[in-house]
Order: sequence, then structure tokens, then C-alpha cells
Amino acid sequence: MIEFQNVSYSYGGATLLNNVSMALPQGSFHFLTGPSGAGKTTLIKMCYAELQPTQGTVRVFGRDTSALGRDEVSFLRRNIGVVHQDCQFLDHLTVAENVALPLTVAGSTNVRTDGNMEELLAWVGLKHVEDAFPPSLSGGERQRAALARALIGAPDCILADEPTGNVDWDMSKRLMQLLVELNRMGKTVLMATHDMALIRSMKSDVQARVLRIQEKQLWLAGADL
Repeated sequence: MIEFQNVSYSYGGATLLNNVSMALPQGSFHFLTGPSGAGKTTLIKMCYAELQPTQGTVRVFGRDTSALGRDEVSFLRRNIGVVHQDCQFLDHLTVAENVALPLTVAGSTNVRTDGNMEELLAWVGLKHVEDAFPPSLSGGERQRAALARALIGAPDCILADEPTGNVDWDMSKRLMQLLVELNRMGKTVLMATHDMALIRSMKSDVQARVLRIQEKQLWLAGADL
């Protein structure tokens, strides 16, 4: 699904990632870990062509992202669901309207049926707040809404950047169970987190690999969980 070949990324004279190689097979679950500032968000942004490597090659669905035009990048992103760390909601839109935004931008005229909106909101436990506005949501509700928005277009790949960073332990586990369920449905999941305790707690729930950014490079941090 996603492949990095000897990828480096530099910005402002500083090297954030150096000679990174990895492959995410279809249907796999990977945790991406490392301390704050290690480059986790940078790596995830390259996975959906928000950033291009300074050196090396990133291939998504077999396509070299550096060779894609703007329309091709937009088409590629329709099959990738991204859960951003800061959620990035439009506060003047309701929860349902924010979740539906990817379909609205793509030109859908009936987002509630095209994206199975009702079922999706019920699945993430947000049916009761579908007409609320983002500022009124709790941290856990915001993260679940962000996950629903990432899923509305039925992508094959989910990229989650620290989705549990601003919620308590119980909500972290609930969000993780949603991601595990998606993986069992055949979705490829890459989740960035610095919480090793959370990763270890998932040992009995999912077959996952741990990728650790250390010294600006990527290491397999042990065998399957």
C-alpha cells in the first residue's frame, strides 16, 4: 500500500528523517513511535503526498508520489483516511457536516446516503451529537468525529497521527478498538503514538508491528506485539 525507499527529508537546513525505508502491506497494522519532534508527523504527511521527500522515493498504491499531478494526488487521497492530531474542524459546521466534508468537496449531493452517515456516526458513538458544533464536543468526541470523517469515503488505508494524545486512558482504548475493528475489516492502519503503554496494552487485540524513529531513522522495534 505504502512504500518508502531510502527517503530523507530536510527543512530549513535540518534533517528530520534520514534514509528511511519501509513497506506497509495491504491489511497490516503498524504503530509508528518515537519522541516528540522525531518526525512522525512528517513521515505521515509524506504517506499522503502532503510533503515530498528531499531524497528517495515514496510510492502509494504503486505510484511514485513525486510524479503525480495535482488531480492525481487528489484522487489518491480519496482512498486514504487521515486522522489529524489537531482534528482541524470547521467550527461553523455541525459534527455531521464536518464528517461529510470529504464527500461534499468531492461533489456528492446526498452525503448522508453516499457515505452511510447514520451508520458511521452510530458506529463511533456520535449519533447523539450529530447536530452539535465542534466547540461543544469533549476531547474524545472530537477524536471520534475525526475518525468518522477519515472513514466517510471508505478508504483502504487509515493514517492516524497521535489520535489518543489528548484523551484519557479509557477513551484511548476505545479509539484503539475502533482502529482494530477497521484493521479486521481489511483496512491498512498506520498509527503514530508516543505511548508505549498503550501499544503494549494492544498485544492481545491486534497483530501489529512497531516502527520506531530513532536518530532520524526508522527501526523495527521488535517482533509482532
